Amino acid sequence: MITVDFENRGNLSLTDFLVKEIKNQILDGKIAEDEKMPSKRSLSLHLGVSVITVQNAYERLIDEGYLYSIEKRGFFASGLANHLKSKKMPETERTETSSDEKKSGESLFFADFASNSVASGRFPFSLWSKTMRQVLNSENEKLLKKCDVFGSLELRRAICHHLKDFRNMEVSENQIVIGAGTESLYSMIVQFFGRDIVFAVENPGYKKAADIFTINGTDCVHIGIDDKGIIPEELEESGADIVHISPSHHFPTGIVMDFNRRKEILEWAYRKENRFILEDDYDSEFRFVGKPLPTLQSIDSRNRVIYINTFSKTLSPSFRISYMVLPENLAVKFGEKLSFYSCQVSSFEQFTLARFIESGNYEKHINRMKNYYRSLRNNLMSAFQKSALSEICTIREENSGIHFLLCLKKGIDAKKLQEEWRKKGINIPLLSEYFYGENKKNPEIETTFVVNYSGIPREKIGDIVSRQDNSLDADGR
Repeated sequence: MITVDFENRGNLSLTDFLVKEIKNQILDGKIAEDEKMPSKRSLSLHLGVSVITVQNAYERLIDEGYLYSIEKRGFFASGLANHLKSKKMPETERTETSSDEKKSGESLFFADFASNSVASGRFPFSLWSKTMRQVLNSENEKLLKKCDVFGSLELRRAICHHLKDFRNMEVSENQIVIGAGTESLYSMIVQFFGRDIVFAVENPGYKKAADIFTINGTDCVHIGIDDKGIIPEELEESGADIVHISPSHHFPTGIVMDFNRRKEILEWAYRKENRFILEDDYDSEFRFVGKPLPTLQSIDSRNRVIYINTFSKTLSPSFRISYMVLPENLAVKFGEKLSFYSCQVSSFEQFTLARFIESGNYEKHINRMKNYYRSLRNNLMSAFQKSALSEICTIREENSGIHFLLCLKKGIDAKKLQEEWRKKGINIPLLSEYFYGENKKNPEIETTFVVNYSGIPREKIGDIVSRQDNSLDADGR
């Protein structure tokens, strides 16, 4: 029978601690591959916790690939454990990486808040592998056929249903284009519209979009933002033809564009015949308070909005599947001009994702991740607020998406503090690092940190805050 000492759980919930302990016992070989686990009721009686605590822990372990279940037989340790055992090392060793690890591109920091990663271990391996087997058994002939530039019809239909349920968008599968990440979609947009088009991006903003537009040979201008989003007057004066924006949750400031500003940006597009808006809705699934405002695409009455989203935030950054929704008239022209392309995403992955969505497993996964990130955010902010950090900083924009801002009080040298944190293994970027050119409008930008917390393990939070507090002592504040 599994033994767990809950007196050592610290700030972890009963479920989180039980998950952690069972993981460790699997990785240490105390629970063998394919070994049958105790029933939920017997384990709850043995440990003195509720059945729901054990049930939630087992469900989490199944999602993460550590356990699998067989109907009417019970729960068993997964073969995934053997793969993970070879990778496991003590936490103290993980901060000291070899030259080979440095070449791999992995972060050398104990906690990297600049990383665009998602929570490790949260990917639903068992459900995904089950879906892959189903696809291999039922779609084997389709897997061998060439996929056109738009992508598989099955995935495009599944995305239509998803957008209707999550964003109340009424679109046709004929409007959807599947791409191998947003980078490939941005490049295709340039090829479709031509290199004589002027693109506009938000400043500060998502730098990769501007880099892709520029490297593809177009002119790219940078438009300032205020507390409502991109500034319409500056956009009008820029001479841009297409503007890239993230109205649902701006990165990195976290601003949510209000309805009036959205109407102003649409009016900008309507004033000239060939103006368009690229609406990047990259993490709209993770809104923690209230309902999100409607997308620009859903209120666009003149076919001027190209909607873009990705599965990288909800599944994994290595999961290179993104999509865009073109206005119907553009979709026809897009097919005519770029029909020589084949879709860059493998058919196998497209069919697997389509089935994963249609089965309801994707929605369940999003809900689990939303709950996890809400809890992770709350734990991190609570730890900040209870530490010495609370005396020198405030937190902003914490109710949407998976990052928030940490704003220092006046008189504190942010760059010096950032360097002290880096010496102790904590990497947090400054908001000023996301600007194009020199920022001269708002001095607070130089003292504001962008906290991307999605890839931070919950169990590291106490150590992270302790290291930051020690850095404050070193700085004399």
